[in-house]
Amino acid sequence: MQKIPTMGLGDPQASFRVYVAKRPPMQEYADLTAVQSLCRGEIDSINAACGNGWRKLFNVYSKLLFALDPRQFAFSQQASSWQQYRDQHLLQQRSNTALLFSPPELNPAEATIHIIAGRTHAKHLLNQGLAAQLNWLNQEFAIDTSNRLLVCPYFDYRQLNNEKIVRLSELIKRLLM
Repeated sequence: MQKIPTMGLGDPQASFRVYVAKRPPMQEYADLTAVQSLCRGEIDSINAACGNGWRKLFNVYSKLLFALDPRQFAFSQQASSWQQYRDQHLLQQRSNTALLFSPPELNPAEATIHIIAGRTHAKHLLNQGLAAQLNWLNQEFAIDTSNRLLVCPYFDYRQLNNEKIVRLSELIKRLLM
């Protein structure tokens, strides 16, 4: 796979990374060439400008972080609810979270969790040369334990509902064992 600069929103040093195919269709993000941390209120601005799909993505991302084992991840200890975490921490500087629009840079020596949101996006990345050995667990979830990589349904309530968020959090826990 040709080296593409890591582009997205969030903490440039994040070890919890979610990959989606498209960036918010806003002028502010059209020319991203790196990972840009969000400021408080910026998620609300994206939601207002880009609609319900982005609101769902940010909500599901926050709900997932709150479903993770607090002995492994401190996200749920930083806010009293997933909504508060979304508004005050998600994708901000030093949040340890990123939403990326470029392919994963896999390095088994790093303790980074990589989550590709959407089977179609994952298959596209594989066709482009992503060096992953995915083991498909079912039609929706795949895992590559050596690269700490997961594929899950897209971050939308209908595709990644609460039950599937719990399943994804269990798979993340498995990656860290």
